[in-house]
Amino acid sequence: MLTVLTPSQMAAVDASAAEPVEVLVGRAAGAVARAAVDLMGGTYGRRVVVVAGPGHNGEDGRVAAALLARRGVRVTVHDVAEAPAVLGPADLVIDAAFGTGFRGNYRFPDVDGAPVLAVDIPSGISGLTGAVSGAPAPAVRTVTFAALKPGLVLGAGPGYAGEVVVADIGLDVEDTAVVGAAGCHLVTDDDVLAWVPARAVDDHKWRHAVWVIAGSPGMTGAAQLCSTAALRAGAGYVRLTVPGVEDPPAPTEAVVLGARTDDWDRLLSSDASRFGCVAIGPGLGRDAGTAARVRAALAATDRPVVLDGDGLAAIADAPTAALHSRPVVGDVPAPTVLTPHDGEFEMLTGAPPGEDRVDAARALAATTGAVVLQKGPTTVVAEPDGDVLLVRSGDERLATAGTGDVLTGTIAALIASGASPARAAAAGAHLHGRAAELGPRRGLVASDVADALPDAWADLLG
Repeated sequence: MLTVLTPSQMAAVDASAAEPVEVLVGRAAGAVARAAVDLMGGTYGRRVVVVAGPGHNGEDGRVAAALLARRGVRVTVHDVAEAPAVLGPADLVIDAAFGTGFRGNYRFPDVDGAPVLAVDIPSGISGLTGAVSGAPAPAVRTVTFAALKPGLVLGAGPGYAGEVVVADIGLDVEDTAVVGAAGCHLVTDDDVLAWVPARAVDDHKWRHAVWVIAGSPGMTGAAQLCSTAALRAGAGYVRLTVPGVEDPPAPTEAVVLGARTDDWDRLLSSDASRFGCVAIGPGLGRDAGTAARVRAALAATDRPVVLDGDGLAAIADAPTAALHSRPVVGDVPAPTVLTPHDGEFEMLTGAPPGEDRVDAARALAATTGAVVLQKGPTTVVAEPDGDVLLVRSGDERLATAGTGDVLTGTIAALIASGASPARAAAAGAHLHGRAAELGPRRGLVASDVADALPDAWADLLG
């Protein structure tokens, strides 16, 4: 996992450093200078323009400029308050105007077509949320120090940061006495491989069993997508129940168990103990009777539950009460994963997530006691204790009907395989995104994502 620190946490880390500021600036500037040489392909005959601000970020830029000048680069340094509207001809512009703690509105000068290297974060991007204030200059690369910052992976930040390189300058970013106990990390391929247990030689299908309760008359596709994804993500056995539909379309390998619309919650409560996870909600319907049965099902089984779509709507009037009614397992309610998009998040909380998506997900997780997977270009997975995992895989191809149903089945399968609910949620989102990346640039549909899950897993293995 890659550590992500807020601007205030990073300030605390800087303040606790054993080395003098001058030493840290020298290390940071060295990383910037090396990146500049790499981007330019050398130093001979090269011209660099640096825009330097008043703080440590500006000092990093000034020292980097001096290092480049020693190597023969022609360097011009402009103080941010005196920089011209259009920067002079250059092979590279270094943006060292403002760092992650900047608040205000800033318009970066016209770079006249030159590539931009940003120091720590593109100036004008919030280090906390990735929100744009003014007119930042899009960078081809950003050198950030010690740890990632939320603004580099959230909101508009990734679109302005370009390639992000984390430079180690000798700071301890994992000291909980300094940064606090609740961590925030970006998920990598290696994390997913480490979190999902491998199959044992003596495994059998019931050790990885998933029960999907989804769909309704006229909405059977959601159930089919969810159950297909569970199988493709590694479930050894999938039972599919579509309330009110005796013979729904289903994957050949799934076992269909019919149920009336008015008794599926009782069926679940009497026979859930053999399942590693239960997925409830995609396409289930939103009538009052269905909502009551979703709440009854949550209270009746101690199995981990992934709740999505209409399952979230069922608890929207009182999500905390619904989840606190779950059976107690190990002194806490049985685990639940909530998977809201922004509209469902507002339905559950009464307000949209806002710019600080990490804080919003943490707050919902803390009040409900559930793992919250907040969908978006950057997926935010928050645990009740405040720990957060961020996922950046996938792209705009996932903005098509049914991909959320695929994600639900994927997460359920990973929980049934033995991953913890939070790690299964983050790993599922990462795998889901990687599967989408294997698909066509146009015309990708949700079933393509489900079918690509085994290949995405193979890609993780290399």
